[in-house]
Amino acid sequence: MDHPAAEVRTGNRRIEDVLRAETPHVLGALVRRFGRFALAEDATQEALLAASRTWTAATVPEEPRSWLIRVGYRKMIDLIRSEQASRRREEEFAYSAAVHVDADQTGPVLDECDDSLHLLFLCCHPALGETSQVALTLRAVGGLTTAEIAHAYGTTEATMGTRISRAKQTLKRARARFEIRADEDLAARTATVMRVLYLVFNEGYTASAGDELSRADLTAEAIRLTRMLCTQVPDDPEAIGLLSLMLSTEARRTARTDTDDELVPLAEQDRFRWDTRLTVEGTRLIEQAWAHNHVGPYQLQAAIASTHTQAKTAAETDWPQIAALYLWLERLQPTAPVRLGRVVAVAHAFGPRRGIALLDEIDRTHHITDDPLVAQRARAVRAHLLDQLGDGAGARKQFRAAAELTANDRERRYLLRRAGDR
Repeated sequence: MDHPAAEVRTGNRRIEDVLRAETPHVLGALVRRFGRFALAEDATQEALLAASRTWTAATVPEEPRSWLIRVGYRKMIDLIRSEQASRRREEEFAYSAAVHVDADQTGPVLDECDDSLHLLFLCCHPALGETSQVALTLRAVGGLTTAEIAHAYGTTEATMGTRISRAKQTLKRARARFEIRADEDLAARTATVMRVLYLVFNEGYTASAGDELSRADLTAEAIRLTRMLCTQVPDDPEAIGLLSLMLSTEARRTARTDTDDELVPLAEQDRFRWDTRLTVEGTRLIEQAWAHNHVGPYQLQAAIASTHTQAKTAAETDWPQIAALYLWLERLQPTAPVRLGRVVAVAHAFGPRRGIALLDEIDRTHHITDDPLVAQRARAVRAHLLDQLGDGAGARKQFRAAAELTANDRERRYLLRRAGDR
């Protein structure tokens, strides 16, 4: 029999999980009804606080979302009423909203299943810059605190708070609507959302700064939101491909560090530690996406990730296939990270001399060694290739140069070890 204190902790965790899962739906419902992002956030927090004070593990409502939305509506009305003196029009709006909320109702009549998705689209509004889109998505839809987001991106809580506040003001000035209008390009907005989720996942998988190699909370949140997106656009092969990519990549996370929490390269990872459940689902999803006969960048990246997970050992990896997939991907998405990925694949498939020749050619044409997106990784790749070719001095120089360019402590330690400095 569990100790009473343990039961309390378990109950509290259950309540916390419910509140976190329902937060974007509640916020989305209030923003959709009232169109006031900042006030809706305040009302949502009040509703969450009321729930945490009222609920116990045994008394969580059967419809917690309806309960929270109903309380949030009342809090929202109270907040709007507080502005009556200077905003008569909002007072009238508040009273008109109030008549639709009855204390005995199970909740307002809303299409709640879409609210979280619409909120995600609002946070990814084209009026916002990419960094603001990511930050606002994590705050409003992901439920992360400003401090957590700041930590993930290696900045201060005050700086991140200012960035999020400015993003909200930008949406207000742009008169951004909660609903996606019929005349808007839904495909373009969906593509923006996918890019933001991709960035969130990548930041979680390899943190840009700090002592942790990865941030499991960010990768989990990106996967959760991408699953949600896939339920709303089930026939979009790129959304399916993005989810497949995330799952196949996340499957390797626990094997990326050893018992001393030091980085372990892909070729040296213990594949028995990979999450088979995620690899199987990732493979199934990319096969499902291929069936649509419309290939995009996320599907190609997912196919590359799935090829890795299907190899029982590093030696069995089908590198020629991966190199071909990267070539296809580069034609669709000619970016520095993709070009560098092709260099690695070619080196594995056809030898380090071919790899370094391709790296030199790409560097001459596209200057990727100076590209801030991949400068650190480009030097690390060159170091590995030089090492394989027997140029120890050149390899050590490049490993040290790569170490100087990363703010991630785990990556830095690994690179310095390879340089022989640790």
